[in-house]
Amino acid sequence: MGWLAVGDSYEISLVDGKVAARSAGPRATGRPLKTLPKALRDDPEVDRLRQLAQWLDRHAAECLARVDAWVVSSLPVPTALLARVWPDPAWRDALRDLVVLGDDPAAPGFLRDVTDGGDLRMVDLDGETVRLSPTSARLPHPAHLPALADLREFADELDITQRVEQLHRGTWSRPATLTDRDTAVTDFRGTKVPNRLAVRAATFGFRVSGSQVRCRVWEDGRTVEAALGFDEDYWDSEATLGGLSWSVVDGPTLRLAEVGPVAWSEGMRMATALSGAATTTGRAA
Repeated sequence: MGWLAVGDSYEISLVDGKVAARSAGPRATGRPLKTLPKALRDDPEVDRLRQLAQWLDRHAAECLARVDAWVVSSLPVPTALLARVWPDPAWRDALRDLVVLGDDPAAPGFLRDVTDGGDLRMVDLDGETVRLSPTSARLPHPAHLPALADLREFADELDITQRVEQLHRGTWSRPATLTDRDTAVTDFRGTKVPNRLAVRAATFGFRVSGSQVRCRVWEDGRTVEAALGFDEDYWDSEATLGGLSWSVVDGPTLRLAEVGPVAWSEGMRMATALSGAATTTGRAA
């Protein structure tokens, strides 16, 4: 953004998300000062700029959370919507370089640009820049990505960094040894978690309800919730984890053999992140 004059001696602007000042006048160098001058710290214009910086931070976090939800759900996103939000730097930063699927589910590409008309410019696995015009696009969960190992390798070659975890998101596959009677994973039961489990859960984007940490996934036309139990005395002392189970929201508890690949992976990811424990149930990738 540009520089705003404050009085006769200074100009202020946002630099790297923080309020910065520089001297004004014919002898000014144009370089930002290392610290904000004392005379400006309580200036109303500086305060308004601080509030703008805080709003921009919240907006960026909301964009990342929304795109993360698109990745987890693997739902189709209208390209008209992508075109509408792309000019916003916060949205563009969250979306750029994610792997996108258009009309051909076997032809993934890295999203580089979205035109005003909704066309997607992507880099495919051959290193070619292609232009697609689907009516909607998917930002798939890695459990649904074809050639995941090749995509990861190619992303490393291009030095691609994704703001939303997709390619390098931890994934777990459901083991084939489950029986029809199994309804909970017990690998994490008895694990001690340090103080303030609720804060730790919120840091990872999970929510605490009652004596469970939960995360929801939309998969196969229904909302499935993974729930990790813990003892209820968790605010002032360490928490002890219990079993991990899945259920349809407003529906029945699922047998483990009925849990879909994304719901399984996200539930195991949640439990592993909170416990810091290794597990032998399923496979991390």
